Amino acid sequence: MVTVSTKEFGRTKDGQKVTAYELCNGNGMSVRILDLGCTVQSIIVPDKNGVSTDVVLGYDDVLSYENGTCFYGAIVGRCANRIKNARFMLDGKEYQLEKNEGENHNHGVFNKRMFDAAVDGDTLILRYTSPDMEEGYPGNLSVEVCYRLRDDNALEIRYKATTDAPTILNLSNHSYFNLNGPDGSTVLDHKLWLNCSNYTEYDETFAQTGRLISVENTPLDFRKEQAVGTRFYDDYPPLRVCTGYDHNMVLDGKEGEFKPIGTAKSERSGISLEAFTTEPAIQLYSGNYIQFDPVPKGKNGIHYPKNAGLCMEAQHYPDAINHPNFPTTVLRPGEVYTQKTVYRFGICNEQKK
Repeated sequence: MVTVSTKEFGRTKDGQKVTAYELCNGNGMSVRILDLGCTVQSIIVPDKNGVSTDVVLGYDDVLSYENGTCFYGAIVGRCANRIKNARFMLDGKEYQLEKNEGENHNHGVFNKRMFDAAVDGDTLILRYTSPDMEEGYPGNLSVEVCYRLRDDNALEIRYKATTDAPTILNLSNHSYFNLNGPDGSTVLDHKLWLNCSNYTEYDETFAQTGRLISVENTPLDFRKEQAVGTRFYDDYPPLRVCTGYDHNMVLDGKEGEFKPIGTAKSERSGISLEAFTTEPAIQLYSGNYIQFDPVPKGKNGIHYPKNAGLCMEAQHYPDAINHPNFPTTVLRPGEVYTQKTVYRFGICNEQKK
C-alpha cells in the first residue's frame, strides 16, 4: 500500500511556500516530489544489502533549486532541449523565444514555476497553466503531471496538456540518476543498455541538423550492455563537442507505443533501473556540466563532480518544429498531449540473494 505525506520544504525568494510530497510503498521505496518545478527531489530504494539509498541528484533547500542551473529532477518545458536560434515558424508566423543558452533556447522555465498539487490515492497530481507568450510561446497551455509510486518499485509519470491556440510542446523529466548512492562518485562505472539504433545529429552549437545517424561502430552504441565509461573518451567528434554524452537517442519501436528505453546497473550498490516510455526518443546525458553549477553543493553537502549523474530524459526530438522530417511537437486546440514514462528499480539479477 502506498502512502502520501506532506511537509513544508521551505519558501521561495518571494515568500511562496514549497511543499514536499513523499510517496512511500511497503518495499522500502520512497519518492519525494516538490511542487516547485514539479521536481523529483529524492528517490530512495534498498540496495543489495537492504540499505536505503538515494539514487537521484538534487538539493536540500529551496534557494538552491531557485539558483541552480542543472534542472535536477524537474519537469522541463515548454520544450525540452534546444531550439535553434530560439526561433520557429508556426502556421506562417514567426515566434522568437528567450535565448537562454547562447543563441539557442533550452528547456524553458517550468523548473522555476510553482505547480498546484493534489493527492488522489497513490497518485500526486501537479498542474500549471503557462500563460500565452510565456518566454515567447503562443497559447495558454494547461499542463498536468501525475506521479504514481507503484508496489513493483516503479515511479510512473503521466503527462497531459491542452492549449487554446496552436503551440509547440515537448515535456520531460530531468532526473539525474546515480545508482551508487550519494557518495560523490561518477556514473562512468554504470552498466548501460539502450534500445536505440540511431541518434539525431547536431552541430558545434548543439543545433540539430535534421539527420539521423546510426550508432553502429560508434561510442553511442549501447545496444549491447557496457559501462558508460567504456568509450567515453574516444576521439569521436559528436562525443567531444559536448565532452561526453548529451545526445538525442532515437528509440527503436513504433511511435506512440509503450516501449523500453533501456537499463542501467550499479555493481557497487546492486541497484538496477529499467526505463520505459511512449515517447520516440530520450536525451542521454552524462552530467557533463554539473561542475559549472553556481550552487556549489548538492544534497548532504556533497559537491557533485562532472559525470555524477546519468539522465534518460524521455522526449520528442529536439528542435522538431524546425525539421519537418521529425515527429511533430505541434499541439492545437482540441488536441490532448499525453505521455507516459516509467522508471522501475530493482536489484541486479546476479546480486539477488
